[in-house]
Amino acid sequence: MREAQIDALATHLVQGLIDRGVIKPKADVKELVACVTELMSENFETEAQIDEEADKMAEAEARRDTRLDVTRLRSLIRQRLAEKKNFTL
Repeated sequence: MREAQIDALATHLVQGLIDRGVIKPKADVKELVACVTELMSENFETEAQIDEEADKMAEAEARRDTRLDVTRLRSLIRQRLAEKKNFTL
């Protein structure tokens, strides 16, 4: 996801929470959006790293045993990597 898309999503999220009265910001809304944008960017980056690592591991295993279901293996590896990093997919 591009940074502009993440920023737009964060703005929509923060503004929606404010409009519904779920949160009452104590800081400037722009600072709050910047913080949410940073958190979302980090989250997407971590997920991309997990995906890349799972792809490499699944491909390596599939080369060793062609009977393996690579898609299922990748999914299982991805889940385990996420658990190790205490990351929710």
